[in-house]
Amino acid sequence: MKKITSLFLMMLTAAVVFTSCKEDEKPNNPVTISGIPATASIEAGGTVGPVTATVSAPDGLASFSIKKDGATIATVPFAGETSATQEFSYTATAADAGKNLVFEFTATDKDGSSATVTHVLTVGAEATTIRVTGNITGTVNWTADKTYILGGRITVVSGGILNIAAGTVIKGEAGSGANATALVVARGGKINANGTAASPIIFTSVADEIISGEIASPNLDPNINGLWGGVLILGRAPGSFAGNVTEVQIEGIPPSDTNGLYGGNLPADDSGVFKYVSIRHGGANIGEGNEINGLTLGAVGSATVIENVEVVGNQDDGIEWFGGTVNVKNAVVWNAGDDAIDTDQAWAGELDNFIVVCGSETDHALEIDGPEGSLNAAHTVKNGTVVGSSVAELGDFRAGARGTFENIYFFNFPNPATSGGRGDLSLSGEVDANGNPIGNKSLDNFTNGILVFNMLEVTSPAGVALTSIFRNGTHVHATDVALHANTIGATKSAFAGWSWAAASGNLDALK
Repeated sequence: MKKITSLFLMMLTAAVVFTSCKEDEKPNNPVTISGIPATASIEAGGTVGPVTATVSAPDGLASFSIKKDGATIATVPFAGETSATQEFSYTATAADAGKNLVFEFTATDKDGSSATVTHVLTVGAEATTIRVTGNITGTVNWTADKTYILGGRITVVSGGILNIAAGTVIKGEAGSGANATALVVARGGKINANGTAASPIIFTSVADEIISGEIASPNLDPNINGLWGGVLILGRAPGSFAGNVTEVQIEGIPPSDTNGLYGGNLPADDSGVFKYVSIRHGGANIGEGNEINGLTLGAVGSATVIENVEVVGNQDDGIEWFGGTVNVKNAVVWNAGDDAIDTDQAWAGELDNFIVVCGSETDHALEIDGPEGSLNAAHTVKNGTVVGSSVAELGDFRAGARGTFENIYFFNFPNPATSGGRGDLSLSGEVDANGNPIGNKSLDNFTNGILVFNMLEVTSPAGVALTSIFRNGTHVHATDVALHANTIGATKSAFAGWSWAAASGNLDALK
C-alpha cells in the first residue's frame, strides 16, 4: 500500500510540474509585414520606390531579407526590435524589359517565426522620351538614345553636374513669363555638353520633329522663334555692375529664383564644357519686351570651354555676354530676332571665328555696351563674317563701349541713307531723361584708343561711301571690297558638318 501511495504521489508531483511549465510558456506571436504593394509597373531605366516595409514582431525581430526571382539580394540583421521599417527601391535595367520580376520580403523573429509578402514588378520597354521637371542635383547623365523634354525652368544647381552625350536632343515645352522653359546652369553648377562635329547636341522646341542624327529640322523653318526659352550659363567671374555690387540677377529669370544670380570674384571659374551645340527656335517672352537669349553667358569664367556653338531663330539676341572672362570660339548666329552678338558689363574674354547671318527681324549684328560699374575690362571680337539683311545694322557701340574689333567682313547691308539709318556702324552717344544728348563715351573711348577697330572690310551698296557706313571716324579702319573678294573674315570650314547654317547651304557662298 505504501508503494502505491508513493507512486501516486510521484505522478501527482510530475503532473503539477508539467502543468506549471505549460503555464509559464510564452505565446508564439505572429510576424507581420505591411506597406509593400502587391504589384507595380515601370519602364526599363525607371525606378520603383522607395517604398517602406513596416514589420511587427512582438517576440523580437531577428532579420529581414529580400529575394529577387528566388535569389537573395539583401539581408538586414536586427537585434530583437519589436517593430521596424525598411525602405526598398529598385531601378530596372534594360535586361529586365518585358519581364515580371518577383520580389519576396521575409521577416523572421527570434523564435523562428516568419512572414513573407510578394511584390510583382512588371517592366516595360525602356522609355526613349524623358520629361524633366525637377532641378538637377548630384551627377546626371543625358544620352543620345533618349530625347529629353524640359518641362519648365530646369536648373543645374550649385554642386550639380549635367553630362550631355554627343548626339543628344533636348526639347523645351512651350511656355512664357515665369513658365518659360529653359536650361539654367547656376553658379557652382556644371554642364559638360560634349558634342562632336559628327554628332552635335541640339536644343530645340517640342514642336520640332528632329531626332538624334539629323542636322536640319524636318518640319520647322530656321526663322521660327519664341517656341521655348534658351540656355543660360551663370558663373562667379567678375562683371561691371551698377553700384559696384558683385552679383546681380540675370535677365530672363524671375528675381524670386536666386539660381538666377551671377557674378563674383573668380576670374577662372569653371562652369564646364559646351562644344558642338546648336540652340534653335527659342527666345520665349517673359515680360513686356523681355525675351530669353539663345545662349546667355552671365559672368562665366575663363576655365569654361565654349566652342562650336550655333543659335538659330531666336526671338531675342543670339549670344549675349554679361561680364565674365570666358572665351568663345567658332560661333554662328542665324536669324536672331534682336541682336546677333551682344556684350555687356565689361565682358573680358574673346570671340574668335564667328559668322552672323542676319534675318528679317535682326536689329544689330553687333551690339556692344560699356561697363556699368568701375570695372573697366574689355573684350576682343575677331575673325568674323557678317551677312546683313534689309533691316539690319552692322553694329551699335554705346554706353562707353570698349574693346578690340578686327578682321571682320560685312556684306549684304542696305544703304543707310535710304533705309532709315539701317546698314551702318555707329558710336552712339548718351542722352538725358528728355532725350537730349549729354555726351558720347564710346566716341571718347575710340578717340583715346580704348575702343579699337582694325582691318574691317565691307562690300558696300553701289555708290555708298565708307563714311556713310562706318560713322564717327571709324571708316579709316575699313576697306571696300568686291563681293566675296574679302581677305579677312571667318573660317567657314569650322562650321561644316554639324551646324544647320552650313547644312542648309546658307554658308556656301562665303569665302
